[in-house]
Amino acid sequence: MMKCEMFKKCNIALLVFSLATLLISVDYKKNNDAMAFAGNKSAIIAVVIDDFGNSSQGTEDMLNLNIPITAAVMPFLPTSVKDAQSAHDKGHGVILHLPMEPEKGKVSWLGPRGITTNLKDEEIELRVGDAIKELKYAEGINNHTGSKAMKDERVVKAVMRVAKSYDLIFLDSKTTAGSQGKKVCQELQVPYFERDIFLDNNNNVKVIENQLDKASELALKKGYAIVIGHVGPAGGHNTVTALKNKIRSMEEKGITFAKLKDIPVKSFE
Repeated sequence: MMKCEMFKKCNIALLVFSLATLLISVDYKKNNDAMAFAGNKSAIIAVVIDDFGNSSQGTEDMLNLNIPITAAVMPFLPTSVKDAQSAHDKGHGVILHLPMEPEKGKVSWLGPRGITTNLKDEEIELRVGDAIKELKYAEGINNHTGSKAMKDERVVKAVMRVAKSYDLIFLDSKTTAGSQGKKVCQELQVPYFERDIFLDNNNNVKVIENQLDKASELALKKGYAIVIGHVGPAGGHNTVTALKNKIRSMEEKGITFAKLKDIPVKSFE
């Protein structure tokens, strides 16, 4: 009887030991799998912020974010040069936010020397060249509005010839499905990017945070994502707040923030 009891106790001890070993093994595997997931899921997000150049709402806060952004600066405005200089000094990227004619709205809304479809090639090239010279740190160009101008292949070619001559990249803000940006960039061999997500079409902190979550999912899926937000009434303080709220959790998912020019995808496809 005594041997039987001892045998039962031994079996119970063996079972407890086996279960403990199994749990440790499962936990170890979970930790390893989690580390592998984080390692395999690292991705880049480029945050491009439009409409610098006019001391707009949120300008200083946006430039003081502790992640790299790319400041898209409109030319020939009161603080265009100052904002470009500040962005560069703080380690951010700078691109020319080129005002281009929309389908609807007044041409006057583009500000000084906007790109319109009635301009000759020489005048377009002159305006783009002067804007690049003003924003001496510009690494690229993206379009401000431009739903009409970006559909005009002649106009887009004139812009891209200047971009190529200055060795700049082009980011298509995708304000029209009929954009000729990709086609022309392929032809002229100008490094080309497309906007993936607008952050602040709805200028609400929670909505902007949801857009950042979508951007994270996309980046983890394809390796990178390009998002566009704004200073001024279109985004401003709310966009800054949403970014501050989400940066840490995005980084924990494996997101790395980078300037637009540092995305290792420059498509001619």
